[in-house]
Amino acid sequence: MYLLGYDIGSSSVKATLLEAETGKAVASATAPSSEMGMIAHKAGWAEQDPDMWWKYLKEATQQLLTKSNVKKQDIKSIGISYQMHGLVAVDKNLIPLRPAIIWCDSRAVQIGESAFQEIGREKCLTDLLNSPANFTASKLKWVQANEPNLYANIYKCMLPGDYIALKMSGEAQTTASGLSEGILWNFQTHQIADFLLQYYGIDPSLLPHLVPTFGVQAQLSYSASQELGLETGTKIGYRAGDQPNNAFSLNVLNAGEVAATAGTSGVVYGVSDSFQYDPQSRVNTFLHVNHKAGILLCINGTGILNSWLRQNIFSSATPSLSYQEINQLASSVPIGAEGLFILPFGNGAERVLNNQEIGGNIFGLQFNVHQKAHLARAVQEGIVFALRYGFDVMKGIDVQAKTVRAGDANMFLSPLFAQTFATVTGTDVELYNTDGSQGAARAGGLGVGIYSSFAETFVGLNKTRTIEPVLDEKDRYEEVYQQWVNKLSGIIG
Repeated sequence: MYLLGYDIGSSSVKATLLEAETGKAVASATAPSSEMGMIAHKAGWAEQDPDMWWKYLKEATQQLLTKSNVKKQDIKSIGISYQMHGLVAVDKNLIPLRPAIIWCDSRAVQIGESAFQEIGREKCLTDLLNSPANFTASKLKWVQANEPNLYANIYKCMLPGDYIALKMSGEAQTTASGLSEGILWNFQTHQIADFLLQYYGIDPSLLPHLVPTFGVQAQLSYSASQELGLETGTKIGYRAGDQPNNAFSLNVLNAGEVAATAGTSGVVYGVSDSFQYDPQSRVNTFLHVNHKAGILLCINGTGILNSWLRQNIFSSATPSLSYQEINQLASSVPIGAEGLFILPFGNGAERVLNNQEIGGNIFGLQFNVHQKAHLARAVQEGIVFALRYGFDVMKGIDVQAKTVRAGDANMFLSPLFAQTFATVTGTDVELYNTDGSQGAARAGGLGVGIYSSFAETFVGLNKTRTIEPVLDEKDRYEEVYQQWVNKLSGIIG
């Protein structure tokens, strides 16, 4: 018996087949082989074609079935993880009316800020636990205001994972956890945030039908099964945004537990029993998959900065340097990169900076001192410092972590990055043999009843290594971090 999990990111689609009894990943596949592109008609905009996600999901599925030789009738559930906060709008024929406005698009910042002030900060923070900011509800208002003819033809608007489930089943559905990430959930009434929709002039009927995060949400339609090569009627048992799902994949479900990821964006996600909020909405409280509070810090420019570095600085080498080779170069330079500092904020408005869009910045570049290795180190340190900056905000709403769990993947594959993160944040970093698609597969199994409890769901989840802070380096890193904060303060005021 096998479980199928998908992780629909903004860079790629990953699929994993998990053996239910052992929790072992029998095969995984990623499509495309290079990163998916984004559409940016203006600075701060970011869009993707939703059917591009479907195309690459089909490719990943075919790769998976070929690699594993698993019979399609032996796949008993589907779980879906997806990039958060995006907006997909479809017509009555369930066809997208425009490209999806994705998570790092900044066009709706002012709309959300105006709502925050006019509805009232206290009302928003008490009921939504956030400013409407640049989230899905504000993105939909932007469409209404700027594309009225298109808006008039919207039948349903949804999150990226909801659209993938729609393609699979023909049913438009969403979850309470998903609505919370779009700032469409009222934490006081435990219902859709009608007052925000009323303020924006948005008809609640545009939102999909609500289903549980875990449960038999829908079944694979005949047409989708033909496209995917899977069995008609396969049950869809779970969907969640990538960061709540990443936390789930690491068994981060209880108050005080913290997960991190460093993919395209960098995220620290803490679980709490109390639904607190940051008064400045620099970190965001959502509904976790188990209905506890999930407090999320997001830095948009993390892995995407590292990718930019490789493509634009290190691609001229023959052959071009791998990430491992870049990591080795970075490690050859001392802490602080001899006075070179990077602010990694070049991927849209940053919530931790009160939705300011300051761009990426380089400070202290000396032509006679600094080489590519210094730049490589400054990039990794700058990303860690940005995460620490937000980590300190999270402490203000009682997210206190001594241990952080992460998948043994993405930037945590860099020994320098993982060690720097542990030392700068003062936490033990535990790395596990999992990723988002594996987490989605496990969760789908739980949703359809193959697993009877959370404890059963994590069979086969193993810690691969633990990175502890280097105490002898802590003071030096703290000195460099404060210098980095000074650079940032000089820009944001």
